[in-house]
Amino acid sequence: MTTNGISIRVNHASPAPPYEQLRAQLADLISVGRLRQGERLPSVRQFASDLGLANNTVVRAYRELETAGLVKSRRGSGTQVVAPAATTDIKAKLAEHASSYAAAAKQLNATNEEVLAAIRHALASLDTP
Repeated sequence: MTTNGISIRVNHASPAPPYEQLRAQLADLISVGRLRQGERLPSVRQFASDLGLANNTVVRAYRELETAGLVKSRRGSGTQVVAPAATTDIKAKLAEHASSYAAAAKQLNATNEEVLAAIRHALASLDTP
């Protein structure tokens, strides 16, 4: 579904609930700048209708985004994107965590292959329900 220039897909066969699929896709669009500060998201009713979802599914996705500080909802004026954390902040935090992890792995005398395999395993385990 494409609305307001954004493309969102909900896979009803996915183990991830529809609200989480919607939340994740919108968060990604905000983080990469496809949805910019001040842009209005479609109304709950419009989005739900376009995606074939219940209104409460979209409400939950918007609420999760608001809790994460990515959007702000106001009754009567809709839901707008707010400035996301800078991408450089994310990269800096990732680098800090990676450095700590690498130091811990070095203390264990782990090889680079073992360290990378552990990261791949950890990432893969996040994708499984």
